[in-house]
Amino acid sequence: MKKVTKLTKIPKNSVISNGFGRIDYYDTYRIIKPTNDSAEEVAVEIFKLPKWVNWLMKIRISIGKIFVKSKKEISKKQTTYFTVIEKSENEIVMGENDKHLNFRVSVLIDRINSFIYLTTLVHLNNFWGQAYFFLVKPFHKIIVKSILKRQIYPEKSYTDPDFCVLKFISESGRFYSWYKVEDFDI
Repeated sequence: MKKVTKLTKIPKNSVISNGFGRIDYYDTYRIIKPTNDSAEEVAVEIFKLPKWVNWLMKIRISIGKIFVKSKKEISKKQTTYFTVIEKSENEIVMGENDKHLNFRVSVLIDRINSFIYLTTLVHLNNFWGQAYFFLVKPFHKIIVKSILKRQIYPEKSYTDPDFCVLKFISESGRFYSWYKVEDFDI
């Protein structure tokens, strides 16, 4: 079955929590997708983010610069937004430590069962971390599910913002363009 499944536990064979300390929030999502790629190659594919997510990340960084004098920039050549902490053939752990929160993201491959896991851990360091994560958490959940669905259904992952798929079942149709109604026959 092709779907994104939210799990209640961190995968047992993951090293994401090694040395991380207290975990204030975590989530793990799993998809079924056979792959011979390394965890790093899978992570690169997963983090080819849709334009709307890149736009949100740029807003987040811009707002962050107002409150924190950060020099972190995202270059187009980066494969992910995050620093690689640990890497093996079957798992890559990325993350950042900041004044307000620390987080880790893991892409783990279970080749026997054809599972790919995406796990996130968060440690909140202070009030600002709690406030920030309160605002970010709903977007985080939507983004994670979206990027994993793009792995399951790559044919639906179009990068052209003007691309559109229409399926016509009737003999005629109607669309709106430039503030007027247009009728057409098929």
